[in-house]
Amino acid sequence: MKDTLKTGVSHTETYTIDKPRTIEFMGDELRVYATPSMVLDVECTCRELLLNFHDAGEDSVGARVEIDHLGPTLLGQTVTVTATVADVEGPRVTFDVEVVDDLDKVGQARHIRFVVDKEKQGGRLEKKKARIAEAG
Repeated sequence: MKDTLKTGVSHTETYTIDKPRTIEFMGDELRVYATPSMVLDVECTCRELLLNFHDAGEDSVGARVEIDHLGPTLLGQTVTVTATVADVEGPRVTFDVEVVDDLDKVGQARHIRFVVDKEKQGGRLEKKKARIAEAG
């Protein structure tokens, strides 16, 4: 990870609330932005920020999300997700995130990601696959 990643660096992404991003269990008339979709959008925005600071062969994985879904966003609206680096401790990066729709602040989150070497991560996954095979 490049040493230019510092506290205060931010990145913004905009997402349109399409049908797959909404809840369906209350029927079409009550479709709103689903919390799991907000979590995904928070993670994707933070990852996009980190992509600008990776060295070759690196990526990041999410480890923790604390989220407050503060209000509804309707089908067809857009949300702007802004992630700001709150802390960098080695490969651990903590973000403060704000989610705003066309009218209101609808979410806030704290998200932790770890920068990983993809080759080493692949090795860890292979070891886990071997343990699964051994367990039968």
